[in-house]
Amino acid sequence: MDSPIQLLENTDQATKQALENVRKRKEKFDRFKHRHILSIWATIILAASFLTYLYITVASIYSYSFAAMFSAFVNDSNNLTLLVFCVGMYGTMNLLKEKKDKAEKEYHELRREIVDRSKDYWKKEEEWKNRHLVFELMKKLYDINLYHENK
Repeated sequence: MDSPIQLLENTDQATKQALENVRKRKEKFDRFKHRHILSIWATIILAASFLTYLYITVASIYSYSFAAMFSAFVNDSNNLTLLVFCVGMYGTMNLLKEKKDKAEKEYHELRREIVDRSKDYWKKEEEWKNRHLVFELMKKLYDINLYHENK
């Protein structure tokens, strides 16, 4: 368990475990979000490179005839290889988007559950009065907003 969460006072072990779980889900969501952004840029760069390569090797030379351009495209095996890489990167980008969306959904569901069940987590009067310290810690260290259900 992460040490700042473990060192919380006026918080029982079950609450600490719930806070640790939401921290892990946020970390997982951030990791997939970063990977998805990288895959978007890799796809854009690869597609731009492929189109530039096509323009230089096919379009500019054989621009007088579509049939000649198509024939030149099919005859060069590098075109098929680059096309497969572009389609593969696009598929990877979509796969990472789905994983990012799933991780985001899990994170927000758990975060909302903590907000909904805050009366159960901080039952005693003293714990209830000091729960804002826990919320501030989670917001400051992990950028997790437990004050409201909505983002």
